[in-house]
Amino acid sequence: MSVQAIAGVSPTLESRIMAEFPSVGATSIGRLIGQLMDAIPAKIFGIKLSYLIFGPALAPLGLLIFLLNKLGSRYILTNRSLQIWSTMGSQRTASVDLNEIASVELEELAGQAFFRSSDIRIKAANGQTILRLSGVADAGAFRNAIQNAVQSRRLVQASMATIAARK
Repeated sequence: MSVQAIAGVSPTLESRIMAEFPSVGATSIGRLIGQLMDAIPAKIFGIKLSYLIFGPALAPLGLLIFLLNKLGSRYILTNRSLQIWSTMGSQRTASVDLNEIASVELEELAGQAFFRSSDIRIKAANGQTILRLSGVADAGAFRNAIQNAVQSRRLVQASMATIAARK
């Protein structure tokens, strides 16, 4: 067993930092629901008119999409990579090493504002999108976690290089 300066943190082991599931806003039908729910801004007794008109009819469909998303995929951030996992098969479907990430951008598509979600685009140094996380709920917090993990990974690697150079 190795000694760790910070409990649970190791330069050699991969540790999960955060996990997110796609929201209803990840699907085109979900985004359509979001657009309909925000279609009529007028309010009656403080409630949007579109909620009263479309809400009862679209709620079962939204719930079904929500449940299907829980069975589809999940996004996992570790201290070494950002991964997309299949929930049903427990298989990693995509992965990007944190060293490859140059920038993390939020892209809010039409209809996602209702669900307070956005797509997260992971870009390489050449500006090419290397991974897209669709419909992440509270995407700003997840983006910040990714950026902090990337920065931490680079600092750890620089520290390890300095330590190795001393030997």
